[in-house]
Amino acid sequence: MIRGWYTGASGMRAQQWRLDAVANNLANADVTAYKKDVTLHKAFPELLMRRMSDDGVYRHPFGSGDEAPVIGKLGTGVEVNELFTIFEQGALKETQSDFDVALDGKGFFAVATPWGERYTRNGSFLLGKEGYLETKEGYPVLGENGPLRVQANNFQVDKDGRVWINAEYADDPAGMVSRENNAWGETVLLDTLKIVDFDLDRYLQKQGSSLYRATDTSGEGQVLEGEARPRVIQGFIEAANVDPVVEMVQMIEVNRAYEANQKVIQTGDAMLGVLLNQVSRFA
Repeated sequence: MIRGWYTGASGMRAQQWRLDAVANNLANADVTAYKKDVTLHKAFPELLMRRMSDDGVYRHPFGSGDEAPVIGKLGTGVEVNELFTIFEQGALKETQSDFDVALDGKGFFAVATPWGERYTRNGSFLLGKEGYLETKEGYPVLGENGPLRVQANNFQVDKDGRVWINAEYADDPAGMVSRENNAWGETVLLDTLKIVDFDLDRYLQKQGSSLYRATDTSGEGQVLEGEARPRVIQGFIEAANVDPVVEMVQMIEVNRAYEANQKVIQTGDAMLGVLLNQVSRFA
């Protein structure tokens, strides 16, 4: 009975971790490019239950082990094995804003922060006071040659992540940068968005504000090139990959599992109380 208390308590603790993850997913369901968290559980080693003799002794006859055969298994509890992030693609929403950029495929924008380079899927950018393309927290978005300095309503991002600006705003007296003609007229290639990916992206660590930090397990970010790069779409943002209906169903499941483990403890406590009361009568 006392073992049952610990089994039920471990189940309650595991469901509490799962509830925290589900609640966090629901709270961030409207956050641009949010990626949901999932908990994985593993069971403690199970014990084999054997039928004993009347005196409680388990005897091994020579050449046989059938005198106390296995009649079942007894679980000893559960624990949280891992909390990881699922980087499934979210739906793309059109905003028609030049400062909104979405990635269609695997990859992350690189961002310069006071703590070093960080990574994000949130492409809802803005124009900083000094003319740099920044996140809403004020962190410069990185191109392959450094931070990107653009003009409001005077830059374009193509599907390959190349950033083009009007030629009249380009500082290129020697005419050394790439130019092309399109619907805007003559444009100059400013830089290419730095888009990276990881060997094991599930082990990236969330740092808040839609930022991720590389870890020893995830490996360092590798700049994507050629066909490995995701499609870049200007004027769109990526929605969270959270389905509120699914998360609500999981929350109900968690609550029921928590209550079931709670009743295990209550039942074990009641049984122990009855046993002690009955024993005390004959003592």
